[in-house]
Amino acid sequence: MCCFITALLLFGPRLAILIWWIVEPARFNAAISGFLIPWLGFLFLPWTLLAYLVSWQTGGIQGFGWVGVGLGLLADIA
Repeated sequence: MCCFITALLLFGPRLAILIWWIVEPARFNAAISGFLIPWLGFLFLPWTLLAYLVSWQTGGIQGFGWVGVGLGLLADIA
């Protein structure tokens, strides 16, 4: 699964988000509830949304995971 997601990142973050949501909707829905935030992340901050999903653990993002989310935000700004 990890190699599949990495290969999708080469095609673009939005495609990776879409495929990840189709393949593993339970993790996606557990990490982000509702419709508005994932939709806005898909449109405006796709790298940040992907970094959030990768960094998300059962209890939420902890410690070094926030660095990954910050790097995703920098990628979106760039």
